[in-house]
Amino acid sequence: MIADIKKSTEEKMAKTAEKLKTDLAKIRTGRAHTGLLDHVQVEYYGSLVPVNQVANITLIDSRTIGAQPYEKNMVAKVEKAIRDCDLGLNPAAQGDLIRVPMPMLTEERRKDLIKVVRGETEDARVAVRNVRRDANDQLKRAVKDKEISEDDERRGTDEIQKLTDKYIADLDRQLAEKEKELLTV
Repeated sequence: MIADIKKSTEEKMAKTAEKLKTDLAKIRTGRAHTGLLDHVQVEYYGSLVPVNQVANITLIDSRTIGAQPYEKNMVAKVEKAIRDCDLGLNPAAQGDLIRVPMPMLTEERRKDLIKVVRGETEDARVAVRNVRRDANDQLKRAVKDKEISEDDERRGTDEIQKLTDKYIADLDRQLAEKEKELLTV
């Protein structure tokens, strides 16, 4: 019983940490990487699909992403989707290749991005704490239903707290890495 609760709690906390990692990867730092365009959606024959399913996404150099649509008629749609996404990018089509240069980040923009990163991390911390609360509630219910003893509940609560501390430390480490990355010129 306690092992099941602990296992599901750890899975949920790991998903939260992974989600933060992907969210932080979307916040750009001035350097180009293909993951920036992962959440950009393009209309393709009436349905929205990720841009990497209709175009080959590559790095041209350290500050430029290249997108080459598989079909010529998709060049304008891919360019428009990249321009309209919330990343502040300005793509330029050259034949069938779309060049997406990464603009330099100003000091003010860096500080704004750090605020966003801290907000994302705080949301992840809250999610981890909510998972802890749910697990502790399950343990209390199990004691109430006489499925486990109070000693087992205390042991389980301690284990869940250790898991929580571990994942909060992981989230803080991710935050520190991203802040350092944003402040590096």
